[in-house]
Amino acid sequence: MTKALKASGFLGLATMMVVGLYQFILLSGGTGVPGWMIGGHAHLGVISILAIVMGFAVPAIGVTGQLRTAVTALFIAGQWGIPGVVWLGEGAGLTVLMPTAFLWGLALIASMLIMLYKTLTQDPATPGGGASPASLADD
Repeated sequence: MTKALKASGFLGLATMMVVGLYQFILLSGGTGVPGWMIGGHAHLGVISILAIVMGFAVPAIGVTGQLRTAVTALFIAGQWGIPGVVWLGEGAGLTVLMPTAFLWGLALIASMLIMLYKTLTQDPATPGGGASPASLADD
C-alpha cells in the first residue's frame, strides 16, 4: 500500500510539472494562464509531495490492516480528486462536479485523522512505534 502512495505522489509531481510547462508555453505566447489551471497545479503539487511523505509515514507509525488500506485509498482519492475537480469543473465546464470537492477534501481529512489516531495510540515498544536503524520493507 505504501508503494501506491509513493507512486501516486511521483506521478502527481510529474503531471504537475507537465502542467507547469504548459503554463510556461501559454505565458511565452503572450496568453495568460487561467486561474483554475494554476489552482489545480498548486494543489496537485503540494498534495503529491504529501503522498510521498505518507508513503514513508504509514509504515513508520505502524498503520496496518484495514486502517492502512483506508489511509491509502482516501489519500489517493483526495490527491487526484481535488485538482481533478478544479480542472474538470472549471476548465472543462463540468461545474456539476464542483460540489464533489467537499468529498475529496473529506477523504484527505479522514486519512489524516486516522494517522493522528495511530500516532496518539501507538505503543513506542511495538514495531513501527519509533525510529529504527533497520530499513522499512515496502508492500
